[in-house]
Amino acid sequence: MGAYLIRRLLLVIPTLLAIITLNFFIVQIAPGGPVDQAIANIEFGQQTGLPGGGEAASPRASLNGQPGDNQYRGGRGLDPEVIAEITHRFGFDKPLHERYFRMLWDYLRLDFGDSLFRSASVLDLIKERLPVSITIGLWSTLIIYLVSIPLGIRKAVRNGSAFDVWSSGLIIIGYAIPSFLFAIMLIVLFAGGSYFDLFPLRGLTSSQFDSLPWYGKIGDYLWHITLPVLATVIGGFATLTMLTKNAFLDEIRKQYVVTARAKGLGEQQILYRHVFRNAMLLVIAGFPATFISMFFTGSLLIEVIFSLNGLGLLGYDATLQRDYPVMFGTLYIFTLVGLLLNILSDITYTLVDPRIDFENRS
Repeated sequence: MGAYLIRRLLLVIPTLLAIITLNFFIVQIAPGGPVDQAIANIEFGQQTGLPGGGEAASPRASLNGQPGDNQYRGGRGLDPEVIAEITHRFGFDKPLHERYFRMLWDYLRLDFGDSLFRSASVLDLIKERLPVSITIGLWSTLIIYLVSIPLGIRKAVRNGSAFDVWSSGLIIIGYAIPSFLFAIMLIVLFAGGSYFDLFPLRGLTSSQFDSLPWYGKIGDYLWHITLPVLATVIGGFATLTMLTKNAFLDEIRKQYVVTARAKGLGEQQILYRHVFRNAMLLVIAGFPATFISMFFTGSLLIEVIFSLNGLGLLGYDATLQRDYPVMFGTLYIFTLVGLLLNILSDITYTLVDPRIDFENRS
């Protein structure tokens, strides 16, 4: 197993390189780069009399991972020296290949540079937003697995019963409700909308969090995450529950279960000592995808609705602003976490069923 893990870890490097390289060159053809954004802000300020550009008018210098040879066509009214200065500050006066290899060298040293439109480094922004995404993703995944696996097993054991029918109806209804719509409904019902005012509407903690005792901090934290986590998990039960049910049904009908019953083993012993180990392999296989979707992509709208500054919202804002260091930094983190979770999934396979040996497979 050790040699297999080493091979998988070594494969992470070319995979990361391929993904970063592909995205680097894709954005070359995308219109409206950061230089365009900065010049447009300056022109808007000139036209309206406002201090145009704000942070974009005095961008932080950042040379790593800046794709795009963007030549702003609409900035003809500006002094060419101003445009040249902005281009130099963003690092776009360098040749494309030089920017690319500089990005790779910086990423090897885990140096993601500075945000173009925020006065902070990419790592600082990720560290600031990471607790929100971890909170939503970890709690949502944990709740989904703790509910869906026992529910799926019970549905398999009582297949075709009234319990199986009405529980299937409920989880399908939950799956059909978009998470953002359910989040709005929760706000209306329980967060000071038209009915009850039981939960806070924004943030992970209260303003007086630091002054609370340890048990008060735990309660305040759980009080704040209740609605966002509920809104996130509503659509996650159906897939895992039905996958667990079908996996157990498939195993229950196999010959080794019939043989175990013929030997006089009890149903609980058969179910949890023999069937569980084989049926859980399919469930474990879906863990990386479930966690990634909850950790990043699935929480974007929830972060917006509940005013939570997480990684999903950070990556979305960076894409709109063409903040390339933040875009590539979050992409790098997302990809790395996904690859490591796939390796963790393989390790879990061997823990659930020791008969699986990745080391000696052909």
